[in-house]
Amino acid sequence: MHVQGDRVSAPHTLDPLTADEIRRAAGVLRREKDVDARWRFASIELKEPTKGELARDEAITRQAIVVLWNREDGLAYKAVVSLSGDAVVAWEARPGAQPNITEDEFAEAGEALRRDPRVAEALAARGITDLDAVLFDTWAYGSSLVAEHHRGRRVGWVDVWHRDAPDSNPYANPVNGLHFVVDLNRMELLEIEDDFAVEKPGVMGEYLPHLVPGLSQRDDLEPLHIHQPEGPSFTLEGNELRWQRWVMRVGFNYREGLVLHRVGYEDEGRVRSVAHRLSFAEMVVPYRDPSPDHYRRTAFDVGEWGLGFMTTSLELGCDCLGEISYLDATLHDSKGEPRIIKNAVCVHEEDDAVLWKHVDEVAGAEVRRSRRLVISFHATVANYEYLVYWRFYQDGNIECEVRATGIMVTSHFEGEKPPYGTLVDERTYAPYHQHFLVARLDMDVDGEANTVYASESEALPVGPENPYGLALVQRETPLRTEEEGKQDYDWHAQRSWKVVNEGVRNGLGDPVGYKLVPGACVPAMLDSSSPVLRRAKVIGHTLWVTPYHPDERWPCGEFVNQSEEDAGLAVWTEENRSIEDTDVVLWYVFGIHHITRPEDWPVMPVDTVSFWLKPTGFFDRNPALDVPPTSGGV
Repeated sequence: MHVQGDRVSAPHTLDPLTADEIRRAAGVLRREKDVDARWRFASIELKEPTKGELARDEAITRQAIVVLWNREDGLAYKAVVSLSGDAVVAWEARPGAQPNITEDEFAEAGEALRRDPRVAEALAARGITDLDAVLFDTWAYGSSLVAEHHRGRRVGWVDVWHRDAPDSNPYANPVNGLHFVVDLNRMELLEIEDDFAVEKPGVMGEYLPHLVPGLSQRDDLEPLHIHQPEGPSFTLEGNELRWQRWVMRVGFNYREGLVLHRVGYEDEGRVRSVAHRLSFAEMVVPYRDPSPDHYRRTAFDVGEWGLGFMTTSLELGCDCLGEISYLDATLHDSKGEPRIIKNAVCVHEEDDAVLWKHVDEVAGAEVRRSRRLVISFHATVANYEYLVYWRFYQDGNIECEVRATGIMVTSHFEGEKPPYGTLVDERTYAPYHQHFLVARLDMDVDGEANTVYASESEALPVGPENPYGLALVQRETPLRTEEEGKQDYDWHAQRSWKVVNEGVRNGLGDPVGYKLVPGACVPAMLDSSSPVLRRAKVIGHTLWVTPYHPDERWPCGEFVNQSEEDAGLAVWTEENRSIEDTDVVLWYVFGIHHITRPEDWPVMPVDTVSFWLKPTGFFDRNPALDVPPTSGGV
């Protein structure tokens, strides 16, 4: 329930599950399906109402989708629980599927290895006897890379790292050539892979000030204060957020983390829809190093782990500055017990320099400062941090920015440096790798009947009407089928994509639209036979466009852990459905092509990538003409 002052209100139909609802969903399954200590809960989340249900504006029964499995036989189930009806309304076995790995499993696998004498013996052979100083880092991996004699098990592949001091950086000390394969249901060691050993070099991989020799911190920064003495300009009532004509609802779940629902812009007294739902649906991180330490290292951070589960609490003055409103996130552990992530989502305003300006010799200077609303969350996935920011502007623009920071995976070597990475310390290289993010953009531009156009610039050839070669025209090509909706970025044509509602015209007579302005487009650069591409065909194109379907949420398939083949977009789009004048979803792939640098070591400054959604004919003129001027430096 949401507490507002002394009043307790029922959750909105799109609000995330409360702690009480999570307990009730798990309790119903324990009672009706004999779910006991043998079982783990992989995920418990709100079953979001469909667009049709929302449009009917009727009372909608709150339901929970639950994925769980029995550790004795490994069989996974997907259930739907009616929270108001206190009953299981769907129960489906999913043979062969492996649900996401849970934080509990990660911790328990480390403890099981710490107790195993075979592990202690393997580490002692490398001079490591203090197992409390060892970090066992469990990774999921694809079924095709699981040894044949382990097929059918729920397995983890474990990296080994070592701390030089209690609070030192374990990722500075890889135990190269040593890996453990673990049965995560039985928490038992299946196999020790001891391929080679490397003598430890004299690295300086520390970043905590007291551990960095000779570090003298800068003392020439004066305090920077951000004050809004009259409070922020936004209002947050429950999960509904309003700011500068923008209206939306803030959601959160275990897999995507932050979700933005029903994003609209108030124009001439009415709220016009822009997007039904904005989120991240997958993140694929392949390491481009074929050595034994790295060839299985491809993370599906959304599907295998869940950005929501990996979300960390934000801190005023460090992660966020200004007048901040925080939202907590309610998730759960693998026993089905709720847990709260305090300050999981940050909402605040930022100054953004000049919004518009002109200096006229008669009228003088007219200038407006820009302000933006920022909604953010941070996720720590083992060695990496991902900082996600959705920014809303007064002129109708939306920017999505992702910052990657944290600590690079490294390997020590002897002899010649492998060619698959950059030297970052003494006999230490950081492998090249890629971060592919998939944004799921369920657009409803002034309604659901939308068509996507590929928008390209073309320079016309020199001719009688273009003697100086200056003519530039814009080509707009409608994408009518899913096959046509598979698009790649074209720098030469400055390709972008417009989502247009042909049935709604602006004051100039043109259809209203919003444009996806691409950024950080990364080619996959993978052979078609690669296990990575077979599991994640989504990264083979910059953009995919599909008709909305409530069950089509995960671009690489619902169960990514230990998958062998992509069961998502690549399968859905085989039908080649119509995407013209219909309710469309855009799947935009962007990211970081990380050619590692010494400057990224031992902790990397943020690497920043982004894309934009910009109104294109959505308004008749600059919608920020009504922003008032500021004066007196305020």
